[in-house]
Amino acid sequence: MNEKGLASYFDFSTVNWPNMWAATWETIWMTVVSVVIVAVLGLLLGLLLYETSDSHSLAVRGLNWIVALFVNVFRSIPFIILIVLLLPVTQVIVGAITGAKAAIPSLVISAAPFYARLVELAFHEIDGGVLEAAEAMGATKWQIVYKVLIPESLPALVSGITVTAISLIGYTAMAGAIGAGGLGQLAYTDGFQSYNNAITLVATAVIVVIVFIFQFIGDRSVKALDKR
Repeated sequence: MNEKGLASYFDFSTVNWPNMWAATWETIWMTVVSVVIVAVLGLLLGLLLYETSDSHSLAVRGLNWIVALFVNVFRSIPFIILIVLLLPVTQVIVGAITGAKAAIPSLVISAAPFYARLVELAFHEIDGGVLEAAEAMGATKWQIVYKVLIPESLPALVSGITVTAISLIGYTAMAGAIGAGGLGQLAYTDGFQSYNNAITLVATAVIVVIVFIFQFIGDRSVKALDKR
C-alpha cells in the first residue's frame, strides 16, 4: 500500500508509461468509433422522430411512439447498469465481454438515443419558411432532408455530437471498471486497486486533455459552419 499521503500523487516513477499510452489509445479508439456510429444512428433516429412527429396517420404515429419509447428507455438507463445488462448481447455481437471492442455496443446504445433527441430538436428549430419555400419549388422529401434540413441544422448537429462525444469519454472510463480497457480500467486496476495514486492522477489528467481536444475541435467546427 502507498502511504505517502499527498506526495504519492506525484511519484511518477511508479507510472508504467507504455501501459498509459496504450490505455490512452484504447480510450481514443473507443470514443472515435462510437462517435462515428452514434452520429449515423442518432441522425437516422432523430430524422425518424422528426418526420413522424406531426403525422395524422395512425400507423406513422404508432411508429413514432415505438421509436420514442426506445429512445426514452435507453437514454434513461444509467450506463454502468446498461453495460452489465447488455453483456449477453455484447457476447453475441463481438464474441467477447471484455476489452475495448466489447464496450462499443453499450457505448452506442447508450449515446445514440441521447443524440437522436438533439437531432430532432435541431430539425424542429429550422425556420418553417425555409421548408415551405423548398416544398413550393417542388423539392422531394429526400431533397428537403439532405439539401435543407441537414445543411440548415449542421452547426447544431455538430454541437450535439460534440456534447455526446464528451459524454462517451466519461462512459469509457466507467466501462473500464468492468474490464473494457482504456484509461478507466488502468485508473481502476493499476491505480485504485493497487493504491497507486500517481497512475490515477495521470490517467485523470489524460482524460481531461482528451475532453479538451474534442471540445476544441467541436467548437471550431461549429464556428466554421455557422454562417449567421
